[in-house]
Amino acid sequence: MEYPLERQQILDQFINRPLGRNRGDDDLNPGMAPVRDRLVPAAVLVPIIEREDGLTVLLTKRTDHLNDHAGQVSFPGGRVEPDDDSLIETALRETEEEIGLDRRHIETIGQLDRYITRTGFDVTPVVGLVRPPFSLSPDSFEVAEIFEVPLSFFMARENHEKRSREWQGKTRYFYVMPYLEYYIWGATAGMLVNLVDILSEQ
Repeated sequence: MEYPLERQQILDQFINRPLGRNRGDDDLNPGMAPVRDRLVPAAVLVPIIEREDGLTVLLTKRTDHLNDHAGQVSFPGGRVEPDDDSLIETALRETEEEIGLDRRHIETIGQLDRYITRTGFDVTPVVGLVRPPFSLSPDSFEVAEIFEVPLSFFMARENHEKRSREWQGKTRYFYVMPYLEYYIWGATAGMLVNLVDILSEQ
């Protein structure tokens, strides 16, 4: 089922929206604690591209040799640096560094709920509308691939799958959103569920 959205509808959902509760890997796994004693602050950009034939979400596939989340599908972003003035600055800086998307093309419109990962990151997802045309220049050390998924795909709840696997003797649950050859899961899928929740609010 298709769920077309227009630019103004998205803006309306984020205007004056208060920050919600913290989300994280333990939403589906109560009691799951991060592996680090101290959470690492980070921010990602959730880039919604304003294509003529419909809105899309830009995602990256990380290279296989990275220490954190190697080979996974993710949003551009990373750790907060001392010189960053805000979480928005972190998201924009990391996006420029990772995929070469200049911030002048990005209109930040709000934030999703903070997301706490099992690996110990406290992630703030910053939502941005991106207007083409723009050029991309991925950092080959961090980014193996950049691709876009129609926002309507994520808006269809039937594409939100819950799966499980055995990990350290316990059954762990997580969201999965398979799209073509891409396996979108874990924190990225959890943030996308949060995005859909917000955009579906009446």
